[in-house]
Amino acid sequence: MPFWIKIALSIVAVEVLGGSGAAITREQIPGWFESLNKPPGNPPNWLFGPVWITLYAMIGAAFAIIWHQAVPSATKRIAIILFSIQLILNLAWTPVFFGMHQMLVALVVIICLWFTIALTIAQFWRLKPLAGFLLVPYLLWVSYATYLNGAYLVLNR
Repeated sequence: MPFWIKIALSIVAVEVLGGSGAAITREQIPGWFESLNKPPGNPPNWLFGPVWITLYAMIGAAFAIIWHQAVPSATKRIAIILFSIQLILNLAWTPVFFGMHQMLVALVVIICLWFTIALTIAQFWRLKPLAGFLLVPYLLWVSYATYLNGAYLVLNR
């Protein structure tokens, strides 16, 4: 399969999966989320959509690079497993935080997500440095989101 098709498929798949939680978030913002005490450095709500669309495109592109160019190996298998775990954790966070209002559980999920992204970056970097590099902004954003999650928990006990 040509590389450009793998990139397109990977980006579309990650965007669709990542965007699946948007309905839960959108439903909770006007009521529950707006009623919460906001931590310092809390961004405006409109910023999250464009940031996640960009990050999901980069995440999909990183996966496509590994899928297409890395030689089959144990390292590639581990990289794909880690990628899958981090994606599952990413998808789990929104319903836990916004849907169930379980900020403590969401904090545990996002901390696990952070470590899994870091491990994925390391594995991707070993195979194709560009693929690992594409995930660095994602790790930085999840670091910020981890702070926000923890701060919301503390401020809204």
